[in-house]
Amino acid sequence: MGRGFGAQASSEYSSHRLSELPRSLTPLNATALVAGTIIGASIFAQPSEIARHLATPTDIMLVWTACGILTLFGAFVCAELASAFPQTGGLYVFLREAFSPLVGFLWGWAMFWSMHSGIIAIIAIVFARYTAHFFPGLGDAGIRAVAVALIVALSALNYLGVKAGSRVQTALTIAKILAIGVVVAVGLGFAAASGTDAALTEGLTAGARSATLGDFLLAMVAGLFAYGGWHMVTYTAGETVMPARTIPTALVAGVGIVTVCYVALNILYLAILPLDEVRNSTRIAADAADVVLGSGGAAVMAGLVMMSAFGGLTGIVLAGPRVYYSMAQDGLTFKWLAHVHPIFRTPSRAIVAQAICASVLAATGAYRQLFTRVIYTEWLFFALMAIGLFVLRRRSDYRPPYVAWGYPIVPIVFIVASLVIVLNQIYREPVEALAGLGIVALGAPVYYLWHANR
Repeated sequence: MGRGFGAQASSEYSSHRLSELPRSLTPLNATALVAGTIIGASIFAQPSEIARHLATPTDIMLVWTACGILTLFGAFVCAELASAFPQTGGLYVFLREAFSPLVGFLWGWAMFWSMHSGIIAIIAIVFARYTAHFFPGLGDAGIRAVAVALIVALSALNYLGVKAGSRVQTALTIAKILAIGVVVAVGLGFAAASGTDAALTEGLTAGARSATLGDFLLAMVAGLFAYGGWHMVTYTAGETVMPARTIPTALVAGVGIVTVCYVALNILYLAILPLDEVRNSTRIAADAADVVLGSGGAAVMAGLVMMSAFGGLTGIVLAGPRVYYSMAQDGLTFKWLAHVHPIFRTPSRAIVAQAICASVLAATGAYRQLFTRVIYTEWLFFALMAIGLFVLRRRSDYRPPYVAWGYPIVPIVFIVASLVIVLNQIYREPVEALAGLGIVALGAPVYYLWHANR
């Protein structure tokens, strides 16, 4: 079992040389990292996937609100653990301390080979596809080339220092939140003036929720995908100013900001477009923009999606290497991944390794097979994280500066919801789901072979 807790941690794994990575991230940077990482490209496409499972605008708004609340519950749990273990590595550290180094290793293993690298590849491809809106001749090869170039460019930016990467990420997050606010205000103003919001008003005030529990759960799985990335700020705790205070505040504030943005955007979609069009659209944001702005709306929305994807990817590229760096310091992977650049003070080799893996996945399209099979297992680790909170609270020397709100009810709800997502995926797609679990489990023999040869 993991040993060592909070500021008094005595575990051999807690004695990181954290001074090697300077504490440069401010509360504003950390909050922007939470909000900006979550608000990527999904909110501009995922609403249609949710609407396909549901019958009324009321159901749709309930799902988006429920997803925001559930994500906030996870943030409360994560915030307490981050205050207890304000170290570089985040969730990896929490799992290592609550259970064992093996569990932490499996998280990092899945991150590098599929989950995190796959997310980077997917968002880069989304950015490239919207770039093709302005350059129609790109073609599939060109789209992949743009995606790889973006991954390399953002990796280079973060290689040059955490301040450079975080400043760009913070600026883009502020810009896209302001842009979302303008889009919502203009769109709802248009809807009110033209009377197109009558169907939304009628739908929201009509009767009780008509969706079945199964439909509601399927819609929530789709919604939670759009909220993904909320935990990544914990990876950078070792570079954050006053992390025991800053990280919890950033988690709660960031998730709150995102929930408001998501609910507002979905109100806009439902006010502008008929429900059947919301369900069937493959580019709902662009369709809504076309209604408000005419034929030029798609170009405006393509630019917004590109900016949002770019900003989200900046934070994701920044966060991931900190986990591999922490694992290397613990001796759980190649020691050279713990190298800190003597001038830029960044985990430079871990950044390069991530860039190579993500670029290969984007260039070959292999991310599709790996990512779709493994991404749902992220929720298995989230459930373990919350279970770990109960394990740690039984230990006498566990004294977190921040205590999760609503304990024990909030963590229990989060655990149950996380496991429902995992079990639902196994039930719906047993072969693919078990293949995903197999990829994660493959890390166990690698872990033991690694230790046997040391």
